[in-house]
Parts: sequence; C-alpha cells; structure tokens
Amino acid sequence: MQKTAFAIKGNLFYSADKDHLVSLPSGYLICEDGKSAGVFERLPAGYEGIPVEDYGDSLVIPGLVDLHLHAPQYGYRALGMDLELLDWLNINTFPQEARYADLSYAEKGYRIFTEDLAKGATTRACVFATIHVPATELLMDLLEKTGLKTMVGKVNMDRNSPAYLCETDAAQSLADTEWWIADCEGRYQNTVPILTPRFTPSCSDTLMEGLGKLQKRTGLPVQSHLSENRSEVAWVKELCPETGCYGESYDRFGLFGGDGCPAVMAHCVYSAGEELDLIERRGVFIAHCPQSNTNLASGVAPVRTFLDRGLRVGLGTDVAGGFSASIFRAMCDAVQASKLRWRLSDDSLKPLSMQEAFYLGTLGGGAFFGKVGSFEKDYEFDAVVLDDSGLRSPMELTPEQRLERVIYLSEESAVAAKYVAGCKIKG
Repeated sequence: MQKTAFAIKGNLFYSADKDHLVSLPSGYLICEDGKSAGVFERLPAGYEGIPVEDYGDSLVIPGLVDLHLHAPQYGYRALGMDLELLDWLNINTFPQEARYADLSYAEKGYRIFTEDLAKGATTRACVFATIHVPATELLMDLLEKTGLKTMVGKVNMDRNSPAYLCETDAAQSLADTEWWIADCEGRYQNTVPILTPRFTPSCSDTLMEGLGKLQKRTGLPVQSHLSENRSEVAWVKELCPETGCYGESYDRFGLFGGDGCPAVMAHCVYSAGEELDLIERRGVFIAHCPQSNTNLASGVAPVRTFLDRGLRVGLGTDVAGGFSASIFRAMCDAVQASKLRWRLSDDSLKPLSMQEAFYLGTLGGGAFFGKVGSFEKDYEFDAVVLDDSGLRSPMELTPEQRLERVIYLSEESAVAAKYVAGCKIKG
C-alpha cells in the first residue's frame, strides 16, 4: 500500500529527554501515515516533491498533553477558590456535577468545554466526566468531533458522597459502567473509555473489587486521585487501616498499574517512601497539577524526586481546581511551585527548569498515550504551530527565547495550526 507523506516547515522544538530540548531553526518535520518520519534541515532523498506546509518563522512544537482535568467543572473555573479540597468538593464541585443529569445543561457545558479545548495547544487529554452515562457519552461525542485524542471516564462513586450525586450501590455503579463500555465499542476513533473511580473515599471495597475485575477483562486504563491533601490522606487511612499507604487502596484491587493496567494518578503531593516504591514498581504515571495544588492549599508535590527516580510524570491542569486549561500555564506553575518548595521547604530538591517543564507537558505525559509527545521517528504526528508575531518586543529574540515567552505568557491565542496523529484539525 502506498504511503502518504507531507512535511511542515518552521522553527522546530521537541524534548529528547527531560534534560535536553532539541531545536532546529527552519527545519522540516515529515509526517508519514500519521507518524513522524523525523526532523531534517532539508528534505532527504525519497521525500522530494512531497507537499510542504511552510509556516515561515513560526514555532512548531509537539502537541501538549493534559493528564488530568474534569470536564463538568470547566464552567465554574476561577470561582470559589478559597477552600481546601474536601470542603471545595462538597460546596462547589458536587452540586455542579449533579446538574449533568440534565442533558440540556450537559450539552451546554460540554460544548463550551470541547470548543475551548480544541482552540488551544492541547492535543491529548485524560478527562473525568460525571456518574451520568448519557452525559458522559455526550461529552465523548463532542470530543470525537474535535479530532483530539482523549480518554474519558464515567466516574464511579457509591459512598461518602451527597445523595444527589451518589450511585445507589456498587452493583448499580458497575452495571452502568459495563453498559457504557459496551455502548462505546466501535463508536469512536479518537475517544476511548478509561475506568474512573473518583478516589478511594468515594468508592466502596465492593465497587473497587468489581472495577478491578472489569479492568482485567477489558484491559482499559485507569485514572484517579492519590495523596492530594493531608485531610484526604488521613481519611483514606481511617477507611483502609490495613493498607501501608494510599496507593495500596487501589493496588489491592488491581487498579494501580502493573502488567496490562495503564494507570495515571493525579497529584501525589504527599507520596513518599513506600508509596513511591509502589508507583515505581507498577509503572504508574503521575499527573502533576501545580495550579490546583496551590489553589486548594494542598501543597507542592516533590516533582524533582519523581524525575530523579525516573518515575513517569506529566502535567495536568485539573480544571477546576486549576483555573486555567492551558498546559503552557501548567509548565510555568510547575517551575514556580518547585522554586517555592526549594526555597521554603526542602533545599535538597532543586527547582525545575523550563526544559524539564516542557518535557512534562509533551513527552512525559505523552507516554501515557504510547509513542506521543516527540518529533523523533515513529512517534505519532501531533504538532502545534505557534505564530507569536503578536507578542512584540524591541529585542531581537532567538527562537528559544520566543518559545519561553509563549510558555510563560500562556499564549494559547498563538496557536495557528494543530495536527493530531497526522490529521490537521486547526488552521
């Protein structure tokens, strides 16, 4: 079968690893059958004559990856940010999520969310919906049309939740989840289900056991929350006194990584010792959400420790704990939060560099989706073209300085074109 290829030209940037940002001014990035064939100073032999989209002096980066956000919370981002996690959930989050039982409201909220997400630099995301199956499928339908690659979870919660947002029991929660998974089969190309126990306090042992069995049968990935807030960690210890750490409350049911169970856990602010060992053994991904951890006064995760240990780490916006859906903003927040931890709490953990933050928002998080987040050969062709000509300066800036400025200014309006798996979805 004949292969199809094209190239885009511009100032190319991508992470080779967490320590090295590769740049190629006026370079060519070749796409072949939806995957990168590599970056080149000029078109190599065999690719002469392929179509070339010349973006001139624009910056070209891999698509950004958001490993953790809540779609039904998007409508009230930047509101009610004066509470800690558990109070914030009860006062702000749960009443709003309950409204998604109404499909007309869900359609309004999810349309705003998906349209805005499609405009920005994010190309892949792990998304929480609510407990409501019809609204979750509506969200998936809308995301499918954007061309973004997403994993979407119908949330499970059968205990310690308000009556208006709590499933009747584990049997009902599991039945609804199985029905939803079956109904999604063959329905989507870009959007796939992900198992989503909200967090241990809201899921009974019976429900977790059932989800573990379901995961083994389906091979679906898992997303949840881990060690975000001191009160939450203490609560889990009360609920699960036989566990040595919060992570074990998932692991004992087969929902914490390992063979055939891709898992991403958001936050890990208070993960240490035994829990980090378990994360490492199971290959669990950590979604670092610095803005949310600041807004809800949870703390600052030891991201330097995660990286030094070689753990799998990416970034999450955690809307609406985070008020911005921009992974550019998450990169900046990650750097700034690490500086505060280094200065005020633990000077043995040096701050993150911008190169490391860029890695987290691209290749680091992208690995949860497979070979994603880089322009190296055989990676899926996710690319974002940034036209920063509107960011004026009297200085003569290098492409590297221009990229840093786009990131720090979280300039989503600079997104001129966007490609996902070789398909142009914007521009």
